Amino acid sequence: MARKYFGTDGIRGRANGKITPELALRVGQAAGRVFQRGDHRHRVVIGKDTRLSGYMIETALTSGFLSVGMDVMLLGPLPTPAVAMLTRSMRADLGVMISASHNPYEDNGIKLFGPDGYKLSDEIENAIEAMIDPATSVKLSGVRDMGRARRIDDAQARYIEYAKRTLPRDIDLSGLRIVLDCAHGAGYRVAPEALWELGAEVITIGDKPDGFNINRDVGSTSPHALSAKVREMRADLGIALDGDADRVLIVDEQGHVIDGDQIMAVIAESWHQDGRLAKPGIVATIMSNLGLERRLQSQGISLARTAVGDRYVLEHMREHGFNLGGEQSGHMILSDYSTTGDGLIAALQVLSVVQREQRPASEVCRRFEPLPQILKNVQTKGGQPLQNAGVASAIEKVRENLGDAGRLVIRPSGTEPVIRVMAEGDDADLVEKVVDDVCDILTKAA
Repeated sequence: MARKYFGTDGIRGRANGKITPELALRVGQAAGRVFQRGDHRHRVVIGKDTRLSGYMIETALTSGFLSVGMDVMLLGPLPTPAVAMLTRSMRADLGVMISASHNPYEDNGIKLFGPDGYKLSDEIENAIEAMIDPATSVKLSGVRDMGRARRIDDAQARYIEYAKRTLPRDIDLSGLRIVLDCAHGAGYRVAPEALWELGAEVITIGDKPDGFNINRDVGSTSPHALSAKVREMRADLGIALDGDADRVLIVDEQGHVIDGDQIMAVIAESWHQDGRLAKPGIVATIMSNLGLERRLQSQGISLARTAVGDRYVLEHMREHGFNLGGEQSGHMILSDYSTTGDGLIAALQVLSVVQREQRPASEVCRRFEPLPQILKNVQTKGGQPLQNAGVASAIEKVRENLGDAGRLVIRPSGTEPVIRVMAEGDDADLVEKVVDDVCDILTKAA
């Protein structure tokens, strides 16, 4: 069934475009009704990032939930993983995060979490979607049964304490000088405080949100500002979060960016040595570098691959019993601690390894040399060239040129009319030729 509102990560779009007060009101009413199960007093927690439109959406959602009899607990600016954690901790029936993650301030979104802290299944999202339509009547509560709303003043402190407790008791961050880029986003208060309480010297950038500057030239999607600041301050390393702090990148003392693949290797090897991996393996996507797979194999750790998207990584983890997974972009899911990506907790795991090994971040975090990897997009004009038998046959011949020395990944974008062509291998020239050949085949077919 084609869906009108929900995408791969909740509901997302331009504020006052797709994401209007009317839509938010209907989402609150629909989700509130779907999650009213039993005779107890039902409650929902709502967090948000720092976008100006968050005030508007928060108010409209609150009205929707109250009108169907759900009590609302307002958390204020808080990372997405904190909302998921507090949904469970506060025994809420539903959790809501108002954010468009790494998108610019003009966009916003609504992410929903069930009482277990996990993102909703397609089945539940479809049930909510069916009730959002204005033509559908949602039963409102009687006057005596309307919900109440209140602000939770210590929500940030609760998450800070929770994040700190994910580190072993014998680890603190004393002696580390850290530059922290909060992307002017949801982690701008909790992340610096947590690092400081653990003993680090913290220098912050991207910590002055004004409603418009979230993710603008800062954060994990723009790490150049962090790299420059790390070099300027002669820091031991830098940490870059994104707008809702569910992803992270690291910058070493030389200003070089450490991506999600390297971070996964650091955590996986550390956990494997300590016997903390639930299985001798981790989960990543088809976009993770082949160098990661080879490095992990050399350490006795397997790598399972999924489609692109943290929800697919998490689904595979839950289904097959893994407790570590992530994406090259910096989404890290450590299911012993979080039900979704958590940039701060992942960063703390890396910092604990740096402290334990007492070596520079450039040595600790550079676990493998990435293979040459090239990604190009081909406009499709709405066509489906990959379904053409001739095209598939031509691509297969190109794939054979790589053999066992590389990988070729071809996938339609889920958000744009393009096909993404990625190849990697030991021979950079061969990789480039393979990508160009596939792009030519697709362009002619489109």
